[in-house]
Amino acid sequence: MANAIWTEKYRPNDFSDIKGQDDIVSKVKAFVEQKNMPHLMFSGPAGVGKSSLSIVVAKKLFGDSWGQNFLELNASDSRGIDTVRNQVKDFARTRAIGDVPFKIIFLDEADALTREAQQALRRTMENYTKTTRFILSCNWSSKIVDPIQSRCAVFKFKPLKKEDISVITEKISKEEGLVIDEKAKLALFEVSNGDCRRLENIMQSCAALGKEVNEEIVYSLASVAKPKEVNEVLRLALENKFSQAREKLLNVMLEYGLSGLDIIKQIQAEILNLEIDDRKRMLLINKCGEAEFRMTEGSDEFIQLEALLSQVVLVNIK
Repeated sequence: MANAIWTEKYRPNDFSDIKGQDDIVSKVKAFVEQKNMPHLMFSGPAGVGKSSLSIVVAKKLFGDSWGQNFLELNASDSRGIDTVRNQVKDFARTRAIGDVPFKIIFLDEADALTREAQQALRRTMENYTKTTRFILSCNWSSKIVDPIQSRCAVFKFKPLKKEDISVITEKISKEEGLVIDEKAKLALFEVSNGDCRRLENIMQSCAALGKEVNEEIVYSLASVAKPKEVNEVLRLALENKFSQAREKLLNVMLEYGLSGLDIIKQIQAEILNLEIDDRKRMLLINKCGEAEFRMTEGSDEFIQLEALLSQVVLVNIK
């Protein structure tokens, strides 16, 4: 297992392994214990346990035969109506193996299904209720048509909290023999942003460089600037040192290989930590939004970032 991808190596096999979603897990576990459940919809950001919980449900319901009774499809790869009409229907029309009266079809990234495919899926869910249960996973439940939502019990997942990320970090570091200092643990939480998959990928990258993990390694491999460096850029601008702030910003972007859109999100987060009054803070957040919009529309990112820095200088002069 030394060369395994850690997101697979540490995928949960039991309800207790899924962190940060206790309320959802307890309800889904009750369905499994009764060997009866409605169609389910898991909605929320990436890397918070939606796919893992779906697989745990299948393993607990079907035991060793879970592979024969569980069909996993990624809707972003097969997003057309033919997928629903062929693969889904072919699997749904056959009976389950074992003492559970239904099989499970897991549609990951269901919000990528076309509207026509969703309408076909709605009829399939209706027609094969006796033999099949669906679990739909999506980032945005609003992109799923209302008739499908009304057929499902909807559970909204949330990003993992700091204590949950800490538990996962401790478990992996213990099993892999990593030495992670406190600053590195804080950095891992900040760069993962509550995403367990991202946490595991960054930790595996750090482990490839050595058993000792520090703050520098985490930020460099995550392609994220240190918050204190971004804060220093803003502080220089607030002190009316525009040229120094501009130079520092460019150095940070080059050192960490950041795009304009990457750094502006960090600038926005650090504006909230500046020691300025709320009115100035709101003005700067507004300017961040303008700069980000222009970048996404194709404007030159360096010009937009320089313009944003000039606004940081001016807000303290006015």
